[in-house]
Amino acid sequence: MKTFTIIGKRVVSALPSIVGVVIVTFLLARALPGDPAAYYAGSSATAETVADIRARLGLDQPLILQFGDYVRDIASGNLGLSLSSGQPVLADLASRLPASLELTFAALIFALLIGLPLGLLAAVRQGSIFDHACRILVTVGAAFPTFFVALVLVYIFYYRLDIVPQPLGRLDEIYFSTPPTVTGFLLIDTLLAGDTDAFIGAFRQILLPAISLGLFALAPIARITRASMLAALSSDYCRTARAMGLSSGKVLITYALRNAMLSIVNVLGMVFSFLLGANVLVEQVFAWPGIGAYAVNAVIASDYAAVQGFVLMMAILYVLLNLSVDIISTVIDPRVRYDG
Repeated sequence: MKTFTIIGKRVVSALPSIVGVVIVTFLLARALPGDPAAYYAGSSATAETVADIRARLGLDQPLILQFGDYVRDIASGNLGLSLSSGQPVLADLASRLPASLELTFAALIFALLIGLPLGLLAAVRQGSIFDHACRILVTVGAAFPTFFVALVLVYIFYYRLDIVPQPLGRLDEIYFSTPPTVTGFLLIDTLLAGDTDAFIGAFRQILLPAISLGLFALAPIARITRASMLAALSSDYCRTARAMGLSSGKVLITYALRNAMLSIVNVLGMVFSFLLGANVLVEQVFAWPGIGAYAVNAVIASDYAAVQGFVLMMAILYVLLNLSVDIISTVIDPRVRYDG
């Protein structure tokens, strides 16, 4: 019952943020350079044709009336029609979101597999090679932007060494057939279809973009893991546990890591949010068909509906992510309460 109370409070507290996002995205989309009516009409269209299209799109109305139509459409689940693709924005986003989420989860798993053990070893063995490696990784990982790392990896592993496939999407359809869509995650769908070769092909395609994103995520994960474990290991309850004769492994896992996980989970929410945003650049480098690349093309084309739909979807994802982090934090430490 307490969990449902927390969910209800968080949802209510998120409503003003959603309303603010709706208003800001509507105004920002109208501030984009270019005329969507002229883009939709084509370069050879006359002024009368452009004016007619502008009227049909409702762009000749006052902003307050356009905003009213926008809110009414959102309430009915209609995010508008994309001028670039000619398809409903909601359908475009729904078809591209799994690709972005798969890439984000792959990058986060890569960062966790390296950053979490490295942070633990750095805390347990202060002054060792693991501790120094953690410090270097944190410094270097935060120094280079993701798109620069992506370009370097493509140059080394594809152009120079030729050990990874051409960075053009999720799966080379010349050699592999796309499996039936079940989850939208290509790695999972290929396994469900029993197509091992397609799974290997999809894994090789996602490897470099996931590493490009994951390298930057390593820094905060390793840093917060080290700091949280150091604080937990020096606490009174850990010293008492060691004095009672408990094994080092039990003290480390049961007492120290359990209490340090609260800070780690909180930073994971922040890292996941960053990775979703950083997808915009990495997807451009690897021609990844996700919502980041879709948003960039929408901005270039002054596609109001697509830009608004993208930002609104990202805002809702962030709200759901924060809600999930709050619930997980409560499960890890029942003393955590969100009464605000």
